Amino acid sequence: MGNILAIVGRPNVGKSTLFNRLIKSRQAIVEETSGVTRDRHYGITDWNGIEFSVIDTGGYVMGSDDVFEEEIRKQVDLAIGESDVIIFMVDVKDGVTGMDEDVAGLLRKNQKKVFLVVNKVDNTSRAQNIHEFYQLGLGEVYGISSINGSGTGDLLDDVVKEFSDTTTVDLPDYPKIAVIGRPNVGKSSLINVLLGEERNIVTPVAGTTRDTIYTPYKSFGFNFLLVDTAGLRRKVKVRENIEFYSVMRSIRAIENSDVCLLLIDAADGMESQDLNILHLVEKNHKGVVIVVNKWDLVDKETNTIKSLELEIRKKAAPFNDFPIVFTSVTNKQRIFKALEYAGKVYQNRANRISTSKLNEILLPIIQNTPPPIVKGKAVKIKYITMLKTAYPSFVFFCNLPQYIRDPYKRFLENRMRERFDFAGVPMVLYFRKK
Repeated sequence: MGNILAIVGRPNVGKSTLFNRLIKSRQAIVEETSGVTRDRHYGITDWNGIEFSVIDTGGYVMGSDDVFEEEIRKQVDLAIGESDVIIFMVDVKDGVTGMDEDVAGLLRKNQKKVFLVVNKVDNTSRAQNIHEFYQLGLGEVYGISSINGSGTGDLLDDVVKEFSDTTTVDLPDYPKIAVIGRPNVGKSSLINVLLGEERNIVTPVAGTTRDTIYTPYKSFGFNFLLVDTAGLRRKVKVRENIEFYSVMRSIRAIENSDVCLLLIDAADGMESQDLNILHLVEKNHKGVVIVVNKWDLVDKETNTIKSLELEIRKKAAPFNDFPIVFTSVTNKQRIFKALEYAGKVYQNRANRISTSKLNEILLPIIQNTPPPIVKGKAVKIKYITMLKTAYPSFVFFCNLPQYIRDPYKRFLENRMRERFDFAGVPMVLYFRKK
């Protein structure tokens, strides 16, 4: 995967409504994992079997009215820099505004495919009015209503035709490991230490997307592909949005990896931006190892490691079953430990558990602690099986799946984690009617 669709446009033209419509149906199905904070401005969806990410750039741009133009320019820069296809949304009720013309001017200068989408077209007289938008010089105009969804199907049919087929490259069957984290936590230093002098000799394998390169890493008994989101380093024109860039960059790297090494700064501990990135890993069902870097710079007291580890797990809950390793990249301390953990997490992600074993172990636990009675009805779980997905996902067949609440799902997940080794790997539990 790795196709990204960005939505740009003035405030209040309906960008978020379209964004929510695109990811809502999908989120309801895919995100049954409890405790994933919904990152409002980024989601994964699919259309005609083609999976892609959607970004509502408006969600990342703050500013009061007087700096709108500057802010919109930033949005457009972000969209041009980081996406494959852009939806430029305008409002049929307002007609063509000066700001629309400015945005169109910026978009016409770039090579990315732009879809001009006129929103709020919910009756025939408004449908007549979409023709004036041809003057923006962006080709075909699509009339839609993001509230009731009319016109969105035709639009998406054309959008997905623009995405590159991302499955054509044959990569060696090694674990794909991405180094991710906020700016300045030591990601580049870690990659440089790992690749060392070989970096210039190694031939990178062109990635499955235009922006990803995989560098084979072979030494000290390790064999894997390092995910390098190439082509994303030069675009830090937009200084104020450095956080947005780090998230965008992380999205690309996460989507193209199997296991992520999430670097955090020992002095700062687990910050909200780190948690956002961790939730993206979880949302994409990838493995994770938390690497606490710059450990050499921290004043050690008794139990410092213990207390910091507890604090990280507490903040990350409910998903906090992952390895944590304390490193100093500059002193090359415990870097190979991090790689060992990554290898183990990769194996855990591929871990298969037979149906007979699942039922033998879990049914007695469920009988001892059944789901709470809801509206006077007892929920009975009869049978459990593991799905054939790239990450651990399980189906629990029961009589009243709608009555199984998050706390009970967490209870089941915790019991499973105690008995099977899924450290570092998010898992998904589905409840279905038998």
